[in-house]
Parts: sequence; structure tokens; C-alpha cells
Amino acid sequence: MSRAVQCVKLGREAEGLDRPPFKGPLGQQVFEQVSKEAWRQWLEHSKILINEYRLDLTSEHGQKVWMTELEKFFWGDGSTLPPEFNPEG
Repeated sequence: MSRAVQCVKLGREAEGLDRPPFKGPLGQQVFEQVSKEAWRQWLEHSKILINEYRLDLTSEHGQKVWMTELEKFFWGDGSTLPPEFNPEG
């Protein structure tokens, strides 16, 4: 049986993640407050950020940017795409 969470992004109860997506307090907070659906939305959004900003997630700087945008996406004013991003090509 899946577990339900009150999703901070969707504003409603939804199916929760099976386990924290990464270690540490922020990973636990995501586990407790973010649904699978919202996590998938974040992953799609973060792919664009990684590509547009050419983030290297193996570097400390890349991880910091990614985590900052994750916090803004779920608990802040939202993570925005780079102004020059063009989804058409």
C-alpha cells in the first residue's frame, strides 16, 4: 500500500515517495511533504535547469544551485527558467 502526503506543491493529499530522494534533512522534508507527482514535475523542471545552466551535479557549486532551486520550487516563490530558455528549440 502506498503512503499519502499532504503535498506542498499540489496543495492536496497525494501519493508520497517510497523513500527520501537523497540523504539529509532536506531529503527527509521532501519525503514527508512532496508527492510522487510533484517530484516528477521537479525532475522535468530540473532537467531544463541542468541543461540551460550547464550544471555539473558532481560539483559543490552545481549541487548548491540545484538544491536552492529545489527549495524555491517547493517552498519558495517557484524556480524560474533562464530568461533565454526557448522550449521550441
